[in-house]
Amino acid sequence: MDRDDLDLFEASLRQATERHTGADLDASLAEVGWHDALATDVRAGIATLFTLQGRANATSTALDHVVLDALGISTEHLRPVWPPLGTIARRPATVYGGRVRVDGLASRGVTETPRVAMCVVVASDGAKDVATAVPVADLALRPVGGIDPSLGIVEVTGDAVATDGWPVDWGDAVRRCRLALGHELVGASRAMLDLAREHALARVQFDVPIASFQAVRHRLAETLVAIESAEAVLDAAWQDGSADTAAMAKALAGRGARTAARHCQQVLAGIGFTLEHPFHRYFRRVLVLDELFGSARLLTTALGDDLLRTRRMPPVLPL
Repeated sequence: MDRDDLDLFEASLRQATERHTGADLDASLAEVGWHDALATDVRAGIATLFTLQGRANATSTALDHVVLDALGISTEHLRPVWPPLGTIARRPATVYGGRVRVDGLASRGVTETPRVAMCVVVASDGAKDVATAVPVADLALRPVGGIDPSLGIVEVTGDAVATDGWPVDWGDAVRRCRLALGHELVGASRAMLDLAREHALARVQFDVPIASFQAVRHRLAETLVAIESAEAVLDAAWQDGSADTAAMAKALAGRGARTAARHCQQVLAGIGFTLEHPFHRYFRRVLVLDELFGSARLLTTALGDDLLRTRRMPPVLPL
């Protein structure tokens, strides 16, 4: 997209994410042509939507379409299964003896009406990755509540007959999802920073705004540095195109979001703990987003282990 098209595209998505969430946002994304943008300009489609979605604390099934597009699947009647939490994005299925065992997560789209008939799961078949379609009726679906039930994640488990699979690039799907989630984490982090900054300017103690206090200013400055650093590495990851750089970007975005949540909570003080204030929704969201497709802690450990094993430094990023 050229600059004018990108500005118009961003304005349309901003309006959609600020006005809608859930199924209504999915319908709005289809109306503004986000799916076409994803097919023609992957970076613009992912970076623009997920950053705005993070800022608005909105939900959609867009991550499903990121996975399906990377796997080369265009049908609307399939939903992918994501890796389970607490892993580095391992494949959500295992093939054995003509059957497939599924253990992963999915978006709320897998339970919506009209109900999706098939799920796509990816498993390792020796030296290659293969995708196979599994009937949803053969799977157990359990809505995940936890710290952020509004995100609409569903646990997917089960055992089914393995159908003929087809080769896919699971690594590319993971890379794109990490970048998408990295942008969403950055968007949520900026929203938390905005809330804390506005509070610091309005809250008065000792006859002056608390924004004039050095401790408050330091926390907000450290938050901004964490966000800008994560955004710079995300930009470099799009240019570099490697899986390692995408993992670095997701790790920095997750760590930056936790830094933003911690510092902004301190600045907001008691009001930040209340349900009436919107801060808690962002705090809850970033804790879950950080864990999807590899948390900052797990990704950093894996990157460090790989560095020690190969004794090879990654290429210098185009920052």
